[in-house]
Amino acid sequence: MEIVLYEPEIPPNTGNIARLCAATGTRLHLVEPLGFSLEDRYLKRAGLDYWPHVDVTVHPDWSSLLAAAEGKRLVCTSSKQGERYDRFSYTAADMLVLGPETRGLPVEVIDDIGQCITLPIRRGKVRSLNLSTSAGIVLYEAMRQTQTLPVG
Repeated sequence: MEIVLYEPEIPPNTGNIARLCAATGTRLHLVEPLGFSLEDRYLKRAGLDYWPHVDVTVHPDWSSLLAAAEGKRLVCTSSKQGERYDRFSYTAADMLVLGPETRGLPVEVIDDIGQCITLPIRRGKVRSLNLSTSAGIVLYEAMRQTQTLPVG
């Protein structure tokens, strides 16, 4: 299982997801442009001292990520469309793609991927869940289904 953050914007979210990746042994991909520097103190603070334990790759653009995916299945997330995350059948080799916090994944990226999941929420005053919360929910469901949860 791998997590892909497409053009992430908010350092604490990326830091929290890096911590999630360290805790689960999940590889993290960051697709530029990033809305922050990897030296950002807020990014480091959110990831605390876990950054040395994160297998992270930075890709200069979406095309570079696709080339690195080497035929793996990409699964995009969306607050607007897709199959419910808990009804989707994951594989242990899936790459879970999450979009930027303020705008989500562009239509062309979703079209490139084809596979899309969503987290159900009560609509109204809430548009979507926090990016790092969504990443944790989806990753743990995918790991549960594929029986790849870390052993405590």
